[in-house]
Amino acid sequence: MLAVTDLSTGYGESQILFDVSLHVAQSTVTGLVGSNAAGKSTLINAISGVNSAWGGKIEFLGTDITKMSPQKRVEMGLIQCPEGRRLFPTISVYENILLGAYSKRARSKKEQNMKRVLEMFPILAERRSQAAGLMSGGEQQMCALARALMADPALLILDEPSLGLAPIIVSQVFEIIRNILHEGVTIFLVEQNVKQALGMSSMAYVMESGKITMSGSGRELLANDELSKAYLGI
Repeated sequence: MLAVTDLSTGYGESQILFDVSLHVAQSTVTGLVGSNAAGKSTLINAISGVNSAWGGKIEFLGTDITKMSPQKRVEMGLIQCPEGRRLFPTISVYENILLGAYSKRARSKKEQNMKRVLEMFPILAERRSQAAGLMSGGEQQMCALARALMADPALLILDEPSLGLAPIIVSQVFEIIRNILHEGVTIFLVEQNVKQALGMSSMAYVMESGKITMSGSGRELLANDELSKAYLGI
């Protein structure tokens, strides 16, 4: 579904990514793990079109999207759920969710998808009239996921969905991600929570200093001694 080949990019004169290559297969969870400042968010912003590629190629559904605008990528079904949730805190939960359906692709399924996400997240149905900023961190993450699903994604890129959440809420969020996968949405999961991310990834990549340093199935990487020492403290 997604193929990134020898991708390089950065900010100003500072190069952040160096010849990054990876693949995301359809109907799977593909994980990307690494420490802070490894370049993970820069990579997914390049995939989404927020950052321009300096070199290399990005293909989505067999189409070269390297120079395509972010809006056109969204219309193709490439959707990012950003780090930090990025909700509008003073408007209602319902209005925040509805903002996900702004594209032509999503507008045609607006009612169908709204029913779907409110059934998936019953707490949001209960709080639909409440200002989004008054919800807990976990509830806000659910709202951000619901908004992303309203965009009718073929590929859903999740940037640090567990960031800042209590352990019990983290478990709930990862269970929701499994449910989204079972509904047929392909997921590219970018996470610092290495154990959770690798535990649900068919394929996974480790990024360090803007380069892919390791790859394999989630199970293989979890069993890797070097990775365990570096990220799991084992």
